[in-house]
Amino acid sequence: MTTDRPTDKTILITGGAGFIGSHLSTALVDDNDIRVLDSLTTGSRENVPTGATLIEGDLRDEDALARATDGVDLIFHEAALVSVQGSVEAPLTSHEINVDATLDVLEAARNEDARVVLASSAAIYGHPEQVPITETDPKSPTSPYGLDKLTIDHYAHQYHDLYDLETVALRYFNAYGPGQVAGDYSGVISVFIDQALSDEEITVYGEGDQTRDFVYIDDIVRANQKAATTDAVGDAYNIGTGESVTIRELAELIQEITDTDSDIVHMDARTGDIEHSEANISKAQNQLDYEPTVSLREGLEQTVTWYRSQRD
Repeated sequence: MTTDRPTDKTILITGGAGFIGSHLSTALVDDNDIRVLDSLTTGSRENVPTGATLIEGDLRDEDALARATDGVDLIFHEAALVSVQGSVEAPLTSHEINVDATLDVLEAARNEDARVVLASSAAIYGHPEQVPITETDPKSPTSPYGLDKLTIDHYAHQYHDLYDLETVALRYFNAYGPGQVAGDYSGVISVFIDQALSDEEITVYGEGDQTRDFVYIDDIVRANQKAATTDAVGDAYNIGTGESVTIRELAELIQEITDTDSDIVHMDARTGDIEHSEANISKAQNQLDYEPTVSLREGLEQTVTWYRSQRD
């Protein structure tokens, strides 16, 4: 069991000007001393809430990381190169940002005796043998990005076992919500909404019978808060909803919510696309007291409202 959220802590959020990090910063800034370390390569200065301290710098910069971690109690490590395709095109850069920099964060945390809640990913599982996926299922990443995330997931466990550092790895499934900007590497939801609101064709790859577990940002934030206060450290947890939807059904739901004239069109299937993904979240429910609270329809409605507000 856990308390609900950290309070009266000095907290560093790496990538805190990005999608998940900024929501986390906003949720915690009133009750904690929040520092955000972000290069602003993909994040935005406007995402950093009033009251938080922004340290503009690259995670790989020793001086910036030292300033950001000095005296911290807790680190939420969200910064990453999140592009699967980018990791395929530049595996060395992906490894440098996702693995080497995470090791630097873990070392800094060890020096400060600070807990680390670390963003892992469902990408570590690759093509699952069955769904829903449990934490002990085989891990066969299909990209350097997935391999990077699996590596840091293992490192977090190692740092707990070897150095008694309090670590928790959260394996996010498909996160979505307000603030996720549509682009080549963002989630399919943001792409579909952007297409629908622009009255462009909604493009589904293949037959659209691929399934995904979409988890709303508020539930991701809640999971992080639970992980920051739990006694169940040194472990990794799936963070999803425990439910899945086909990509075709998702497109139709977005079509309905946006009331768009956009048609759904099918493109050639993407090579290597994972067919089915769904989280078994019973471990997080039992050990973190995590419970997803936002339905897909409700989350999509809130996300569409945000997208519309950005167009006004």
